[in-house]
Amino acid sequence: MSAEATNPVSEAETTGPDAPGRRRGRPRIDLRRLGRAALLGATAGPAIRDRLPDAIGHVAEAHRAHHPDADLAVLRRAYVLAESSHRGQFRKSGEPYITHPLAVTLILAELGAETTTLTAALLHDTVEDTEVTLDQVRREFGDEVAYLVDGVTKLEKVDYGAAAEPETFRKMLVATGNDVRVMSIKLADRLHNMRTLGVMRPEKQARIAKVTRDVLIPLAERLGVQALKTELEDLVFAILHPEEYEATRALIAGNSGAGDALATIAEQVTALLREAGITAEVLVRPRHFVSVHRVRLKRGELRGSDFGRLLVLVGEDADCYAVLGELHTCFTPVVSEFKDFIAAPKFNLYQSLHTAVAAPDGAVAEVLIRTHQMHQVAEAGVVALGNPYSGQDTPDPAGAEDGERADPTRPGWLSRLLDWQQSAPDPDTFWTSLRADLAQDQEITVFRTDGGTPGTISLPAGATCIDAAYAQHGEAAHSCLGARVNGRLAPLSTVLHDGDTVQPLLAQDTTSGPSPQWLDHARTPAARIAITGWLQAHPEDVKIPAAAPRPPASVTADRRSGTRLRVELPGAETPAVRPAGCCTPVPPDEITGFVVRGGSVTVHRTACASAETMRRLGRSPVTVHWGDTAACRVTLVAESFGRPRLLADLTEAIATEGAAVVAATVEPPSEQRVRHTYTLQLPDAAGLPALMRAMRDVPGVYDVSRARHPASPQH
Repeated sequence: MSAEATNPVSEAETTGPDAPGRRRGRPRIDLRRLGRAALLGATAGPAIRDRLPDAIGHVAEAHRAHHPDADLAVLRRAYVLAESSHRGQFRKSGEPYITHPLAVTLILAELGAETTTLTAALLHDTVEDTEVTLDQVRREFGDEVAYLVDGVTKLEKVDYGAAAEPETFRKMLVATGNDVRVMSIKLADRLHNMRTLGVMRPEKQARIAKVTRDVLIPLAERLGVQALKTELEDLVFAILHPEEYEATRALIAGNSGAGDALATIAEQVTALLREAGITAEVLVRPRHFVSVHRVRLKRGELRGSDFGRLLVLVGEDADCYAVLGELHTCFTPVVSEFKDFIAAPKFNLYQSLHTAVAAPDGAVAEVLIRTHQMHQVAEAGVVALGNPYSGQDTPDPAGAEDGERADPTRPGWLSRLLDWQQSAPDPDTFWTSLRADLAQDQEITVFRTDGGTPGTISLPAGATCIDAAYAQHGEAAHSCLGARVNGRLAPLSTVLHDGDTVQPLLAQDTTSGPSPQWLDHARTPAARIAITGWLQAHPEDVKIPAAAPRPPASVTADRRSGTRLRVELPGAETPAVRPAGCCTPVPPDEITGFVVRGGSVTVHRTACASAETMRRLGRSPVTVHWGDTAACRVTLVAESFGRPRLLADLTEAIATEGAAVVAATVEPPSEQRVRHTYTLQLPDAAGLPALMRAMRDVPGVYDVSRARHPASPQH
């Protein structure tokens, strides 16, 4: 991990008033003092070396606060190896290099990381920057520590050139798929480097900040490590948006007494809960800089209570809802602000009740309600879970039969990422797709209907049926025609919502493939990479859409009608009678007729909207009866998903049922859907239901109905 120099921006300015990631009462360690302690620890006599070196006393203190029974001997050995191997190396700011792994380890210790993670954090740069080998780390500290160190070791630019950074992240993410602690160390490493970025050239600061913004901050959010995420956001904000940062800093400095309004409400809440017999801790939680900036953009001028939120910590889940009930009873709740992330946790393990209440003086306070355990997970995410493999028989990262650890903390988004990264053909595609994937900061869960395992699919918010098809069937989804969403047929472009049931419909013809328009609706990198790969491999099958809509293709056949109609017009000659094109009545439909210009009679179904309009206009209906013949002419509309040979299969189904095609129109495809309109001559009207069923059974056809609008003119 790179060694950067001290940031000239002060601690309070870079981390914001919330000071995320550190326990109150423990000041940030002075790097120069830590460096001197590191050197003293290296030169001390044998008696001093037998105990924990003073340089990591702060690490030991933070670690024991979370793990009172932790064995610190392994940390002493790791520190001795790290200090001796980095001896003589200095950071650009002048501190001994050992101060960097010490600071990274302290960050993780304060979050509650277990001993193995801290050991790897102390050693995380040894293999990359010193003569220490991975085999040496494995011999002295075991397979787990070696796996974590290897996971965060960067690939050499000498070997990978410009692809070194994306390929390093690819390697790190694959390692994270087997052990999430790899990414915990990387996040702490980046946080310390961001804290000490000041002497770098401005352009390099901006480059590192952009990668942090696009990749590391979303990863911290998805792993639930809010304490690291919020401080990284503020550090990036200061570098990439210095003017807005200064304005926010001045705003916070000019409202130093803003917390008084929240403190008053906090006292009222404390008294309320005490009277209700609920044991709770009520804290005022100041917002960090980026949060203040976002609230200001959303609300405009800020009030005192907007500069922070109340945090209520209780012992049990049931107490959270008891607190909520008391707050909503004794204060005026802002209903639109209520969210229950306990019953429905976020995909990054976060749990809390969110609400907002208005005090009698009109001040509105946002309130977070959670248990102490929820709070630890909300701050530290996966770091707070300790060692997820402590209960497994084998600690070997490669011990699983499939070469991959069964990580109970692996979230769905990480599994998706690990799947699609294997298909990314080059570093640029991987890097672009990774940033796009991480930009999707919400997740939905949909249910599959084929009985497969698992029974649910996790997708980013905004995903469509195309994404679900590729997530479920892989490259077999190339032949997808459509889907059933919640039991109803839907086009592939349909956006899915949390809790939907989705069943992709695949064509029997596996040689068919996606169209370029699918890329307009694919949201997941897995789908986009698969579609792009197929299109590039089959350029001859890619149909370029016309610049303007094409006129409907027309096929015309025999126009003679075998349907006989009898009309009753007293005192008049028998007029010409024709079925209306808007509703195409056929026996045994109930019908009515209206005299139109020229004296002819147009016959409508009784329930036809056009017939109802003519009645409202005062047109008198005439009585019309079906004649003796059973033959009829009808216009049917077939809605389908576009695919090769669809027209041929439809006309074959029509012919099999004994109907003759009088006329047919095929409209240009729209969002992969095609509308076919057929005027058909049936020898017997009783065969119409069977004909419509046969047309619906054609693969790709999802609906067949009688025409209810004027048919396109035939030529």
